[in-house]
Amino acid sequence: MNFKICSIGELLVEFLAKEQNQRFDQTGEFIGPFPSGAPAIFADQVAKLGVPVVFFSCVGKDTFGKMCVNRLKQDGVITDGITFHNKANTGSAFVSYRNFNERDFIFNIPNSACGLLSFNHINENLLKDCTHLHVMGSSLYSFRAIDAVRKALDIIKRKGGTISFDPNLRKEMFNIQEMEQSFGYIMEYTDIFLPSESEVNYFADNNNENEQETIIKLLQKGIKHIVVKCGVKGATYYGYDEQNTIKKIHVDSFTTQSIDPTGAGDCFSATFVSLMLAGFSVEKALQYANASGALAVSQKGPMEGTSTLTELERFIFNSKVN
Repeated sequence: MNFKICSIGELLVEFLAKEQNQRFDQTGEFIGPFPSGAPAIFADQVAKLGVPVVFFSCVGKDTFGKMCVNRLKQDGVITDGITFHNKANTGSAFVSYRNFNERDFIFNIPNSACGLLSFNHINENLLKDCTHLHVMGSSLYSFRAIDAVRKALDIIKRKGGTISFDPNLRKEMFNIQEMEQSFGYIMEYTDIFLPSESEVNYFADNNNENEQETIIKLLQKGIKHIVVKCGVKGATYYGYDEQNTIKKIHVDSFTTQSIDPTGAGDCFSATFVSLMLAGFSVEKALQYANASGALAVSQKGPMEGTSTLTELERFIFNSKVN
């Protein structure tokens, strides 16, 4: 591979409610712990595709932290950027499903080890040969974490590298003021933008804009590639062609049994970014990304559905498109 990817942010354990509509204010059963954290799932999927990827985070000096790091290492992620912290425990998340599309979370990130991730944890030596940085909106949870992301972004951009950004909005995080303030800065440097269908409106200038108008404005501001993730409906790409005309490409998703949607968008983004950087056509990168998302939802646990390139190829060969 002539490129190497970097991802930064939360690494935590996740516990899943056993029953649908299980409430957090009543006693109930949970299963887990599962290794999780959106940028960690992204990194794990990148590594499964055989692409070099380094991940920066903090975990506690506890069994949860060891489990998470061992899982990433086992799947091929370069974990030298993960710090075992003395002062805090590994982060956690509890998830309850209302239905397939709606979930409630309780996050323990700001007060956990990954909440202490800062500028000084980004080792420049580990970024020497990195050519691409992937940023998750959910990882911009404190001034410290934003400084860490900015440090990596500046280093990679200075070398002529590229940036992808997945806003990964969570209603539980909207009260984190630092996150919203940092979005404008990240968007200025973004080359590949990966919002979900419901997130596009967040980046509109006003409520009257439709999706296409918002997308056109973002492209005009300098973002080169935009992929709108539409879940079971597939994904739509927007970008400029050789004649500097905006092109739109839609690729349908695959039929699969949906068990757990957490992590599907992260797997999709990891696959699209990796394969596009590797020289795949937009259509083929979208097709494989859709397959990656479909396989991700077919397993319980946010990181349990990550796939190798061979597994994706086999799934595509055996599947019917929706």
